[in-house]
Amino acid sequence: MSGDTIECFNCGHANPSWAQVCRSCGFALQPTGAASGAPVGIFPTDQASLTSIGGALGAIVAAIVVGLIFSGLIPPAPNVAAETPSPSPSASVVPSLSAAPSVSTAPSTAPSPSLIGTVTFGTGLNPDTKEVTGPTTTFSAGVAFAHSIKLTAPFTVKFIQEEVVRVAAGGAETIVQTRVGSDLQVTPTSKIAGFRVKDAKVLIDGWGKGNFILRVYRGAELVAQGPFTLQ
Repeated sequence: MSGDTIECFNCGHANPSWAQVCRSCGFALQPTGAASGAPVGIFPTDQASLTSIGGALGAIVAAIVVGLIFSGLIPPAPNVAAETPSPSPSASVVPSLSAAPSVSTAPSTAPSPSLIGTVTFGTGLNPDTKEVTGPTTTFSAGVAFAHSIKLTAPFTVKFIQEEVVRVAAGGAETIVQTRVGSDLQVTPTSKIAGFRVKDAKVLIDGWGKGNFILRVYRGAELVAQGPFTLQ
């Protein structure tokens, strides 16, 4: 320390002996005594000290302003939640209406082919003529289900197949019994064959209730068909 100056303990800058903060770095000075006529108090009031403090504060404010300016140039992060598309609902799975394999098909708009046979339904079957007895097309549990197939020419084959479809109110069809695996034995030289189920409950348990169509095939050829109802 010289006669009228005091060195800053922080940066070594020479300051007036009466200065309470360094005019270079703003560090608080602790002089051993104050010069005559120098301002005395907790806060500096001399011009040089105030200028130094004002410069330091100005630098801080400038840095804050520059930071705010540059922060405005950086685009905000995208809102991932807002841009994420909503998941599409899963398609509902419609359960099968029967225990048998079923395939939904649209009702055919083509005219029915010219068939060479007919199907009739009843509650009984004549074992000699193979004709049905108690003709009806509506069956319920506890009642026998019989049907007779009659062609205009002999079957010419040993087996025929039957396909059964459920018919919805709008006309759409659902297969409840497939033609494959439904072989029924017939006499090749005969034109008529009959079959009987003792209780229609067996069919109701397997296919459910509703309106149905029974179709008779000879190989790939549809030879006869007829409607019936289970209730």
